[in-house]
Amino acid sequence: MRLGTKTADDFFGALAEKSDKISKLFQKRIESLTEPIKTKVMLGDTSIIDQTTFDPSKTGEFYEWILKTMKDWESDGVSRTAEEDLRRVFVKLEKRIGNYLLLWHMSLQYHALLYYKPDSKVPKIQKELADLLDGTKTKEKELADLTDSIIRERLEAIGYKDIDEQKLFEILFNEDGFREQIGQEVSSKTDFDFKAKERRKVELFNELDSLLVETYQTTSVLIDENRLVTGEEGCICTFDLDFLKKNTRVAIFEPRRVPEKTKHEILDSLDEIIKTLST
Repeated sequence: MRLGTKTADDFFGALAEKSDKISKLFQKRIESLTEPIKTKVMLGDTSIIDQTTFDPSKTGEFYEWILKTMKDWESDGVSRTAEEDLRRVFVKLEKRIGNYLLLWHMSLQYHALLYYKPDSKVPKIQKELADLLDGTKTKEKELADLTDSIIRERLEAIGYKDIDEQKLFEILFNEDGFREQIGQEVSSKTDFDFKAKERRKVELFNELDSLLVETYQTTSVLIDENRLVTGEEGCICTFDLDFLKKNTRVAIFEPRRVPEKTKHEILDSLDEIIKTLST
């Protein structure tokens, strides 16, 4: 059962009140951890602008601190996901109290934006790459025209004139020696090294990639899991209480059947979180 759900039960009302307080304390921490800082970045047109960002690793460090502090809670540790520009850093904890399981989920969702570092290498690499691509395109057209001309000349020499494209395809497909002869003659008439240019193009793209830098944006607004799934920026702090019936989790149960001792331990666990987050 999700804590915070409206109910007339006094016990669940107290749980809702405490979980809401924890959520607000968590939100305040996230607001501090994601406080934007200014940094200079370069756009694709090489203009330099001011951009805001934050350090997502601080949120992960905060979760790690929680795990070390709340030693009686179990967890698989801090997790991170990255789907294109959408990122998430989260942690899920659980604590068994009697025949009940208290589940705690904290998450921050944010977006990553790519820019270039403000480095003079960027425009130089872009220029060389543009010149290389333009030059290769021109040479490819020249080579295509040259190849076509040589093919027509050789075909006329062996009796094929005004040949249609279908017949030309059949000859080129079936005559290995003819293809090799054409290839050798074309290669002898051009000194443009396409393989070397391709290798250089890959090197330049790799150099540009090495000059990329990510900036991050988010908000400390509390969102629900539905909004998290749809990719909204924000943070989550939720609690669920499940009943364990033969080691099977049951989300819906009768709160009046929860033993008083268990109720006090659950409330104390939430109070311990409040105390920890208030420090």
